[in-house]
Amino acid sequence: MRGIRGAITVGENKKEEIWQAARILLSQILRRNKVQAEDIGAVIFSATDDLTAAFPSTGARQLPGFDLVPLFDTRQCAIDESMDHCIRVLLLVDTERKQSEIQHVYMGRAQELRPDLRNF
Repeated sequence: MRGIRGAITVGENKKEEIWQAARILLSQILRRNKVQAEDIGAVIFSATDDLTAAFPSTGARQLPGFDLVPLFDTRQCAIDESMDHCIRVLLLVDTERKQSEIQHVYMGRAQELRPDLRNF
């Protein structure tokens, strides 16, 4: 089992934007790591306090194969000067890949959270 991390930012606190961002982020993580929905043990989302229009997991649930994947939403810690409008995710995935082979995905302004991963 491996953890795969990611994050993405949204422009506005709107339901469709939050759902779309969650779908885009998960799709990229799955593609880059060659993971299928059936390989996922659980997905944990967190969102910043300014994203209140929708649960990111509702957007994820719309992806093919995600009807049986356990999904969980939580609130990101409110830290002074932290990034706003940000959705973070942790996938727990059953894979034979080594830790060094996992590709974590940071998109939009969230790339600033992990500048060491920009080349991936």
